[in-house]
Amino acid sequence: MTTAAPAPSSRDLPHPVREEIRLEGVLHALSDPMRLQVVRELAAVSDELSCSHFDLPVTKSTTTHHFRVLRESGVIRQVYRGTAKMNGLRRDDLDGLFPGLLDSVLAAAAGQAARLGGVTVG
Repeated sequence: MTTAAPAPSSRDLPHPVREEIRLEGVLHALSDPMRLQVVRELAAVSDELSCSHFDLPVTKSTTTHHFRVLRESGVIRQVYRGTAKMNGLRRDDLDGLFPGLLDSVLAAAAGQAARLGGVTVG
């Protein structure tokens, strides 16, 4: 007996499959200070965080744009859990495709933050 996959709902968000994630897209997503901050926070907790957890100094529409860029590049996965949109880092996919890249970028970002006194440049 085969079971059909559940029909996609209007709340399903498009994500690239692992094989579609491209290095230039990941680097572009990580090049923005606000998006890099989101990734640093997700990496620090190794869990999902809701969009409302992030206190970015930009408008809600700009925050939404940053999350969309991260999701469409394959850096994060977004899913609805009840009314909350949850965000998780796609570390396994990124580490599998680009070994060491994420850790190098996170280490460099931490070093920069320490050098600049924790100030995020935006």
